[in-house]
Amino acid sequence: MRKETIKLNDIVYSIENLNQLYLANEADDSWRNTIFHFLQNWFDDTDFILAFTSGSTGQPKEIRLNKQSMLNSARMTNQFFELTAQSTALLCLPASYIAGKMMLVRALVGGFNLMTVEPTSNPFEYLEPEIDFTAITPYQLFHSAESLSRKTVKKVIVGGSPVTSQLEKLAEGIPAALYETYGMTETCSHIALRRFNGIEKSDCFTIMDGVTIRQDERECLTIKALHLLDAEIQTNDMVELIGTQSFRWLGRVDSTINSGGVKVHPEQVEKKLEGLIPSSYFVSSLPDELLGRKVVLVIESENYQPESELKLIDRMKQLLDKFELPKQILYLSGFVYSQSNKILRTDSLQKALDLL
Repeated sequence: MRKETIKLNDIVYSIENLNQLYLANEADDSWRNTIFHFLQNWFDDTDFILAFTSGSTGQPKEIRLNKQSMLNSARMTNQFFELTAQSTALLCLPASYIAGKMMLVRALVGGFNLMTVEPTSNPFEYLEPEIDFTAITPYQLFHSAESLSRKTVKKVIVGGSPVTSQLEKLAEGIPAALYETYGMTETCSHIALRRFNGIEKSDCFTIMDGVTIRQDERECLTIKALHLLDAEIQTNDMVELIGTQSFRWLGRVDSTINSGGVKVHPEQVEKKLEGLIPSSYFVSSLPDELLGRKVVLVIESENYQPESELKLIDRMKQLLDKFELPKQILYLSGFVYSQSNKILRTDSLQKALDLL
C-alpha cells in the first residue's frame, strides 16, 4: 500500500495540499520544483516512476521503476538505519535523480521529518537541526568534511561514484557513521553498504536483507532481489565474494587488463596512485607483442620533464605490483569529458596517442 502523506520541513503534504509546494516564481526544473513534480507523480494513479540510468557506461536510458519496489527499498534502508517517525533526515540531492527520489520515498515510508536544502557542494554549512540520516555524493563529502566534523549528523550514505582513499582518510575526522553504497538505478538505490570510517570500517560491501548474490563465469556480480525486481541483475562488476553476504569490488570487467596472463584492474591501480599525481589521470592498456596488453598511464597534463617522469616512475614502483606498473606514460593537456563530467577514457586515450 502506498503512503499518501509526507512531512517536509515540519509540514505534512498530501495530494490535497501538494500544490503549495510549487513555486511559480522559480524555474520549473529548480531543485524545489523537482520535489513537487516527483511527489505529483508519486500521488497519481500510475504504478511507476520514470528515472534514468547514470550513463556511466553509455548513454543514460529511461527506465520505469515500480513504486512498490521503491517502497520496498525504502523500508529496507529505514530498517537498517533504524529510522522512525521521530527521526529527522536531510534531502540535499536533486529530486531529478534516483538518490534524491529515494530520500523522498524513505520519508514517505518512515513518516519522519525530511528537511530540504539546495543541493550544493556543502549542504551542511548553514544547517542548524540535528540530522539522523542523509545521502550525499563523494564530491559533497569532500567539500563538507569540515562542516561534518562540527555538526551533529549521525548516519550518512555516500554514492554516485566510488569513495577514494583520499576521502577515506578525510572521513577519519568525521564523527558521523559513513557508508559507501553499491547499487544502480534499476535496484532503486543501494543493495549493499560498506562502512568506511570508525571502528566498523571495512573494505567489503555487505548486502541488505532480502538480497542474494553470486558470481557468473566471468567472476562478475549477479544480484537477486525479488522485492525489487522480478529477474536477476547481471552486472559487469568483477568482485571477490567474502562468504555469502559480502563482496569486495575489484573493477569493471570491460576495463580489466590481461597483461601476460595476469588480470590487472585499472580501478585498483588508480586507487593506489591517489595523492601521487596532482592532475587527473587514468589507467588503461595498449596492445603489446610480448604481454598481449600492456598497462599505460594517461595524465591530464603537458608532457613531464624527463627528471620528473623518472621520479614518478620510482614512486610508482614503491606502490604498485610488478604487473600493475605502467609500461608507458601518455600525456594529454585536456581529457575528453561526458556531459556528467566523467572522463571518456577511450576518446582521451586515442587523442593522447594521436599526439605521439
